[in-house]
Amino acid sequence: METIVSTSTSNELHVIFGAGLLGKWTARELVRMGKCVRMINRRGKASGLPADVEVVASDAYDLRCNTELTKNAVAVYQCAQPNYHEWAEKFPPLQNAILEAAAKNGAKLIVGDNLYMYGDPQGKPITEDSPLRIHTKKGKVRAAMAEAVLAAHRSGKVRAAIGRASNFFGPDDRAMTEISIRPAVEGKRINLLGRLDQPHTFSYVLDFGKTLAILGTREEALGQVWFTPSPPPVTQVEFVKMLEEEVGHPVPVLMGSPFILRFLGLFNPMIRETVEMMYEWTRPYVVDTSKLTRAFGVQPTPLRQAIGETVAWVRAHGAVLP
Repeated sequence: METIVSTSTSNELHVIFGAGLLGKWTARELVRMGKCVRMINRRGKASGLPADVEVVASDAYDLRCNTELTKNAVAVYQCAQPNYHEWAEKFPPLQNAILEAAAKNGAKLIVGDNLYMYGDPQGKPITEDSPLRIHTKKGKVRAAMAEAVLAAHRSGKVRAAIGRASNFFGPDDRAMTEISIRPAVEGKRINLLGRLDQPHTFSYVLDFGKTLAILGTREEALGQVWFTPSPPPVTQVEFVKMLEEEVGHPVPVLMGSPFILRFLGLFNPMIRETVEMMYEWTRPYVVDTSKLTRAFGVQPTPLRQAIGETVAWVRAHGAVLP
């Protein structure tokens, strides 16, 4: 993973809502492309970004502020989200306020999305055109939000595209990386979900950020859904083996079953919301991400390399082996 140095060569403004994991890697890729980048979050601060990325404090639910901050933008990226357990109430109005601002200013809208609306694939590979088998609360929320974006594109209200990824990890991640990679680096037990023996497609956040940047800079990508190029599926056993090879010692594993998560969910709303998504980890969850590779020639980062780069990032940010 190379250090990204700002190489802005144009006045083309790209505005990103959300300065978390996905927002940061989208910003870094846009900077690599020579674009001017403005990021919006509540604090007006974000670490680890190229020096000339502008970070502005604002409320993304405020349409007036959004409209002002996206004035003259070529593309707007929706990488913000409310707390996991607040999606139903807060996510649709958040996206709508961003969509309306992009539409008012004639900017492209690029949305970072997930695969929840496809539901349980029943062992079949998921593609962008797979049928929607919505059977979860959060799947219904994301399906409705995606349809709102695509409907706005079809009507001519805004030019838009959607980028989706499977479960992703990588540098700057405070979710999967924190529970399944950082403890391994520190010589502790890691937490995994479901079953160890089922094939699963993992995405790398650097590839996800690159995908959104491509969608925001290629006109032919608009009006479509695109999956982030991801390496071939592996079982969690195979994932742990690669992780052990990178950290140089055995990694003990604690498996979270649906029963355990339901119990812990009595005390933690974030964990409670995870229970309905367990089908991703108890059955084959394979994603065909070849569409974007065919269209734009972008190859996924090999999984071993992605794990190695993430381990290196963890070691550089305070993890100390016993």
